[in-house]
Amino acid sequence: MKKLLCLGIEGTAHTFGVGVVSSDGEILGEAKSSYIPPSGRGIHPREASQHHSRVAAKVLREALDKARVEPKDIDVIAFSQGPGLGPCLRTAATVARALAVYLDKPLVGVNHLVAHIEVGKLITGAEDPLILILSGGTTQLLGYEDGRYRVFGETLDITLANCIDVFAREVGIVDPESPWPGPAFDKVAEKGRNYIPLPYTVKGMDLQFSGLLTAALRKFREGGASLEDLCYSLQETGLAMVVEVAERGLAQTGKRELLLTGGFARNKRIREMLESMVRLHDATLHVVPPRYATDNGVMIAWTGVLAYESGLTLKVEESFVRPKWRVEEVEAPWVLNRRKTP
Repeated sequence: MKKLLCLGIEGTAHTFGVGVVSSDGEILGEAKSSYIPPSGRGIHPREASQHHSRVAAKVLREALDKARVEPKDIDVIAFSQGPGLGPCLRTAATVARALAVYLDKPLVGVNHLVAHIEVGKLITGAEDPLILILSGGTTQLLGYEDGRYRVFGETLDITLANCIDVFAREVGIVDPESPWPGPAFDKVAEKGRNYIPLPYTVKGMDLQFSGLLTAALRKFREGGASLEDLCYSLQETGLAMVVEVAERGLAQTGKRELLLTGGFARNKRIREMLESMVRLHDATLHVVPPRYATDNGVMIAWTGVLAYESGLTLKVEESFVRPKWRVEEVEAPWVLNRRKTP
């Protein structure tokens, strides 16, 4: 049987990515370009979408060249339909629609968070994990149940990554090699030795980080504590909250795998804490490598394959972007279908 080839386009935030994946999970080619905001600033949706428009043709050609295929060889076009920043989503969707119409190929809309999960399972081999997504825009604990990925717990305000990034920018921590302060913050936190009590807010399975951020900034401005100790305390408190919720999720669901994905998966300390926790529950930790934990076209292409095989396609005239598309709204029939396949 001929392999199905899917071209996936990612464009939910600062990254415009293209990936080409076959129906047996082989990653044939990929390329991406990321909008880099000025130092000390976050992502501006309009500027990011303009970046995507400028680089789209180049990134698309590079991915196809790496895959050694021509546009006519592609069987399905998939794109990140949401959630994400409206202007960025619309740019990616426009490129996908144009390709689908020009090549006369079926179009598939992919949920960005489901794509993080599916590429994580593909890369790590996890089968039925509890999923912890930690990224700039997401702090969620999920698991597959009754046809969909269900949210078992999430942030009620800002994300953990956003909490740390805002604190780092406010106190002047910058990374000369990266537009994001997270890696530099981690280095400062590693030097901390004294724990400073900060608000710890876990509400059942949900979390809140705004109070933690406010208190840490207040203590910095008041003085009396070293920056290293404040960074250490902020990180330990925020991560402990996440690990508590993940541990409760493992206990409640009985799952024996925990999948960590999203850009924050690069954080060494969260991996250490989760590794220690899962051992207590006779479970295993699967960490998606940075290349596929951060936004990329491969995750859209692979999830596009899964959705297409399940008959989930879109008419071009109905392919509206969904900036607030919740993950639990997505039907995922391929999960059971794939489990039944030898």
